[in-house]
Amino acid sequence: GMWNWSVDEKAFKKRDPEGYRLWRLEQLINYGLEEGEKLNEEEVKRAWPRIKDRLDPHKAVYLEYILWGKRPSSRQFSENFWNLS
Repeated sequence: GMWNWSVDEKAFKKRDPEGYRLWRLEQLINYGLEEGEKLNEEEVKRAWPRIKDRLDPHKAVYLEYILWGKRPSSRQFSENFWNLS
């Protein structure tokens, strides 16, 4: 994936574990999962209200469909980013 190396992850995690968790989820969703990495569905659902506006809109639409079965509008979106077991 494409990582935002300007963030000192260890310091960030220590200082703001919750903020770090949300940021990390955003990174995973927006930039793709590392090899073998999976998103935790419950974690995404819990974080959703706080991360959805910061996500790539196409990915947000697709995730809403995956997580809650919300049918997307006619907007096209890519399905191949989601690494679902």
